[in-house]
Amino acid sequence: MAEDIKVIVFKLGTEEYGIEVEKVQTIERMMPITRVPKTYSFIKGVINLRGVVIPVIDLRGRFSIEEAEHTDQTRIIIVNVNEMEVGFIVDSANDVIDLNRDIIDIPPDVVGGIKAKYLDGVAKIGEDRLLIMLNLSEVLNKGEIVQLESLEG
Repeated sequence: MAEDIKVIVFKLGTEEYGIEVEKVQTIERMMPITRVPKTYSFIKGVINLRGVVIPVIDLRGRFSIEEAEHTDQTRIIIVNVNEMEVGFIVDSANDVIDLNRDIIDIPPDVVGGIKAKYLDGVAKIGEDRLLIMLNLSEVLNKGEIVQLESLEG
């Protein structure tokens, strides 16, 4: 019998994605981001969150999804990746669900243009809802983490 996990559901465009709650520190409204020169284009800069400098990544840019204007629904999900806090810009984050690990399937090679290495799996919820589970340690590779660590204050 597989265990249930709590998952934060967020959107990029029309696709729904999930991150395990235990990896999420907080979800924040969009705030001013200080640009940092000479970084990957999807690294938008850093934010100062209650005195902690946190690098921020645009997940749309990371996954080569067309960028969109930020709205009132845009959120920054602060996650812990390899002992480091990172912010992910998402279109919206508005749901927490319980998910049984049994319903998470191995991802196909490409889902919505996103390479399988970035994914933990795909969960089928009900008849017509798919939730793409992110593999956070792959969303940032080691070279990118080294670069982000240099941004942390």
